[in-house]
Amino acid sequence: MFRIVRKSYDCFFHQKHREKSDAFTLIELLLVIALIAILSSLLYGRLGGFLFKAREARALAELNQISSATKQMVIDLGGDWPADVSRGVPPGIEEYLGPGNWPNAPFNDTAEYDWDNFTGSDGKQVYQISIRFCPLGQPSQCDFPEDAVWAENFDYHSSYYLCLQGKCKAHPGKPDDHPGYCVNC
Repeated sequence: MFRIVRKSYDCFFHQKHREKSDAFTLIELLLVIALIAILSSLLYGRLGGFLFKAREARALAELNQISSATKQMVIDLGGDWPADVSRGVPPGIEEYLGPGNWPNAPFNDTAEYDWDNFTGSDGKQVYQISIRFCPLGQPSQCDFPEDAVWAENFDYHSSYYLCLQGKCKAHPGKPDDHPGYCVNC
C-alpha cells in the first residue's frame, strides 16, 4: 500500500509540475514586455540617427545637383548668374534639374531651397543655394533638425547652405558670423 500511495503522489506531483512549466507567470510576462520595451527604445534611437544621416546625405546630393545645374545654366546663358529668389530655385533651372519637387528640401515638411545671389561683405558677388527651415514670413513656424549639432543655435535667418562663389553666409541680410552651416566651406 505504501507503494501505491507513493506512486499516486509522484504522478500527482509530476503532472502538477508539468502543468506549471507549460504556462508563463505574470512576472515572466512583465519581464519579457519590459525587455522588449527597452530594446525597442534603443533600436528606435539608433534608427532615428540613421534617418537623419540619410536626410542629410540626400540634402547634400540635391544641393550638389542644383549647383551643377546652375553652373550649366550659367554657361548656356553666356555667363550670367540667375537673379536672387526669395524662396525656391532659380527660374528656368527646372530643365537642367529634371523631375522633382525642387522647392522642398529633404529635412522636414517646411524645409525649402533658396537661391541666393547677393553682394558680400567684401564687396564681391556671392552665389549659394541654401536650405531654409522656416516658412517665409513665419518665424514661429521654424522646424530645425533635432539630431543636427550644427543647428543648435539656428534662428529664422539661419540656413544649411552650399557655396558656389564668394564669401557665403547663412543669410544675405545678416552678419558673416550669423549661425548657419556651410557644407563645403
